[in-house]
Amino acid sequence: MGSDQARKAALRRTLLAARAAVPPEEAASAGRRLARRALELPELAQARTVAAYVSVGREPGTREVLESLRARGTAVLLPVLLADGDLDWAEYGGPDALRPAGRGLLEPAGPRLGPAAVRAAEAVLLPGLAVDGRGLRLGRGGGSYDRVLARLAGEGAPAAGGPAGGGPSGSAPSGGVPAGGGPALVVLLYDGEVLDHVPAEPHDRPVTAAVTPSAVHRFPRP
Repeated sequence: MGSDQARKAALRRTLLAARAAVPPEEAASAGRRLARRALELPELAQARTVAAYVSVGREPGTREVLESLRARGTAVLLPVLLADGDLDWAEYGGPDALRPAGRGLLEPAGPRLGPAAVRAAEAVLLPGLAVDGRGLRLGRGGGSYDRVLARLAGEGAPAAGGPAGGGPSGSAPSGGVPAGGGPALVVLLYDGEVLDHVPAEPHDRPVTAAVTPSAVHRFPRP
């Protein structure tokens, strides 16, 4: 394991231990405040399609965000973990349309749209453990979102599964990739997880913004 990988692994352990120590009622309160702040983002207010995820365990809560976006008429794409670690996508149909999946995750039960469907999103909400002043995000280390970010940057062919879309024409949900610069990339975190420095590797990509219960942190595009 390289030095940056070792530093990432050590930092992940520290951050996960800190999350595990957060009392449930405090986590629930933080999730509500984070949702209100995230839903005020112009990137979400203006988006016709948002890629997001279902929070599990002590991750900052996303359920209120998902439901509020759906109530606005926004198409919400949720990930489906594939056997090779890549992510397929399906449209969110409400909390009753989620089903248990591997690794303790919840996934949408709707038709699979293909890994490239994320390209239809005008904003992407990302899980993470930390971010630094450069906008570099520390994930859990599985590499799934590294593939997603590379796909959004136009690198690499979509994984097997065909073009995005659930209909005969292969079209993704309504919406489109915004012109110039790609979708807004927003990581959802707790207060205290915006750090001075996160160990980085050459494949790591900066996000547009980080939302915590107390603040929105924006980062310049490279």
